[in-house]
Amino acid sequence: MPWSNQGGGSGGGWRGGSGGPWGSPPSGGGTGGQPPDLEEILRRSQDRLKSVMPGGSLGGKGLALILLVLVALWGFSGVYVVETDEQGVVLRFGKFVAQTEPGLHYHLPYPIETVLTPKVTKVNRIDIGMRLLEDGRSTTTRDVPEESLILTGDENIIDVDVSVFWLINNASDYLFNIENPESTVKAVAESAMREVIGRSQLQPVLTQARAITEQDVLELIQQTLDSYKAGILITQVQLQKVDPPAQVIDAFRDVQAARADQERLRNEAQAYANRIVPEARGQAAQITQAAEAYRQRTINEARGQADRFSKVYEEYRKAPYVTRQRMFLETMERVLGQTDKVIIDGDAGSGVVPYLPLDQLNRSTPRVNSSSGAAQ
Repeated sequence: MPWSNQGGGSGGGWRGGSGGPWGSPPSGGGTGGQPPDLEEILRRSQDRLKSVMPGGSLGGKGLALILLVLVALWGFSGVYVVETDEQGVVLRFGKFVAQTEPGLHYHLPYPIETVLTPKVTKVNRIDIGMRLLEDGRSTTTRDVPEESLILTGDENIIDVDVSVFWLINNASDYLFNIENPESTVKAVAESAMREVIGRSQLQPVLTQARAITEQDVLELIQQTLDSYKAGILITQVQLQKVDPPAQVIDAFRDVQAARADQERLRNEAQAYANRIVPEARGQAAQITQAAEAYRQRTINEARGQADRFSKVYEEYRKAPYVTRQRMFLETMERVLGQTDKVIIDGDAGSGVVPYLPLDQLNRSTPRVNSSSGAAQ
């Protein structure tokens, strides 16, 4: 016999406040302490459904209506939305069947199909050689030597901290081809960094080859992840710190300062050479051109004088006296043309009165001031 509750409601059965349509068993006492049988539970469930149905009866149409509502709700549960920063991955009984873009979509209800929507535009960050510690107000960095100390190609040790930024570019590959994406990216990045640094020299990595090192590491990480079909795109690799080990960093800085001075002096010497060599070359070219011009002028003058002499000789052969007289007059004109002398024939100049050129005397002789004693 089922339990009974003397103070219960209709039907003489027990009804608890939170035990379903057939209530909860009594906490103590009662008659027998045995659980109710299955038929009694079904009968009381039907009584409870009849009490909430219109007219107090549940027929075939009512059951069909309830079943239809349940099927509609189950079918409607297949509607899903993929946000703009997500990518939908549809699974049918756990197997990948489709990949959907942002928007409103539908899949067969659970448990036939399910949907995963990883965020594909979120840029993730992995730090190697350091850890960022946030206390709510500030961010501090903790060094991890077992990750940051790397052996270079010239057998030096270098302390490198690197940050790798990545995002998902293929959601299905990302979800099913790798088990732990963050650990995988970190392991691949650390391996790629050690390989690139291991075949590089210390000095270029510390100075001008940082950008080249970052690009080489990025390409090697991407190549490795693509071989895994990880569905991950590496967007950037940043070398946060590239220093010698802390034990030798002071000595290394002294060496770097000496090399900087050497480079500065070399640049100054090169600048001086770049300035003085063109000047010397210009002067040499100028002297060469002047000598060539003098040579050409001298040759042309000699040729001219030879031609003039030949022409004068031809005229002299024709009229020797006239030619000699003409040559004499031209010579005297050329010699005496720049002098201030006046030459007078003795016979024709007997009536000429000589005079003293006072104006020339004033110009050539300085005048003495008697009061100061200085020459004017």
